[in-house]
Amino acid sequence: MTGADPLLRWRKEFPILAKTTYLISHSLGAMPSRTASSLQQFAETWATRGIRAWEEGWWEMPVTTGNLIGSIIGAGPGEVVMQQNVSICQSIVTSCLDWNGPRNKLITDGLNFPSNDYVYHGLERQGARICRVPSADGMSLPTERMLDAVDEQTLLVSVSHVAFRSAFIQDLGAITRRAHEMGALVIADLYHSAGVLPVDVRALGLDFATGGSVKWLCGGPGAGYLYVRPDLRSGLRPAATGWMAHRHPFEFQPGPIDFADDAFRFLNGTPGIPALYSARSGYEIVNEIGVEAIRAKSLRQTERLIELADEAGLSVRSCRDPRSRGGVVVVDVPKGEEVTRELARREILVDYRPNAGIRIAPHFYTADEELELVITEIGSIVKSAVCS
Repeated sequence: MTGADPLLRWRKEFPILAKTTYLISHSLGAMPSRTASSLQQFAETWATRGIRAWEEGWWEMPVTTGNLIGSIIGAGPGEVVMQQNVSICQSIVTSCLDWNGPRNKLITDGLNFPSNDYVYHGLERQGARICRVPSADGMSLPTERMLDAVDEQTLLVSVSHVAFRSAFIQDLGAITRRAHEMGALVIADLYHSAGVLPVDVRALGLDFATGGSVKWLCGGPGAGYLYVRPDLRSGLRPAATGWMAHRHPFEFQPGPIDFADDAFRFLNGTPGIPALYSARSGYEIVNEIGVEAIRAKSLRQTERLIELADEAGLSVRSCRDPRSRGGVVVVDVPKGEEVTRELARREILVDYRPNAGIRIAPHFYTADEELELVITEIGSIVKSAVCS
């Protein structure tokens, strides 16, 4: 089996795959076995080195760990810093900007993750005007609608590269070009693309990019990341800040902060070191495999899922054009939430989202027969529910 699919050799790295059909990596990737060793390393370092651990690597970990992400998303060394989650990253970026002037429009796409929008609407008290570009079907969004919304009053454009609900891929390149033509900045949420879809933040010209570890990157919770275009650094002064962002943090100077010149200026308080240990193994594995190889397999397996769903008479709500489809196939069936619970009882893990359906996410460690299994089981559960 591994001869036909060389990526299946990685299955032995993920303990949960021994007893579970794991098709939920769009929500929480399977944990690599080496993550347990990494967390043990954290415990041993703390136990044996104590306070010395900070000067022996812990202090630099928000950047050194960020470098592993950078190599996945096309950023250079020292261009990505780690934070707890995307909401904090978004708050840091938006706190750099003045929302009181005539250029105070923030455009958010209608497929954006709600947490991002919650941060943005909080800016209204500072003068921001939030413009949400709606999606007619809740699953896709024509690029032209985003482009038409950008004008001379736009300060920031926020877009999810891959929509969380439907896996619809948005044209980051076109949106970024339009925003820059109008003098606006772009922040992209890469949470649902990094690790399964090739991304190059430099080639795209993105000003900011955020994401997290727990999905396709197979990292632990509490490890979000923030990319800032290097040439923008010196002009940005985050209001959401802390002592790690200081040029000389251990001088403990009172008064206004003197920002560091490098990416440390986008840090704040003490980092969550255990979370960084738990996240690194997934990044290392994705780097070892290469996102291009992961994407090639993802395209093949999502296409096969659609074929199987069609054959079973199940409704597919994902984009059929592979150029617009991320790593998830959405299947809509009656009582989808109940079907999902029954699948979990049978050790088949997927999830359900209202107004979308059951989200099925194969990853590089997924065997082809698992695709057939999940569609067969969904069909069986639906049929038994109809017949009962």
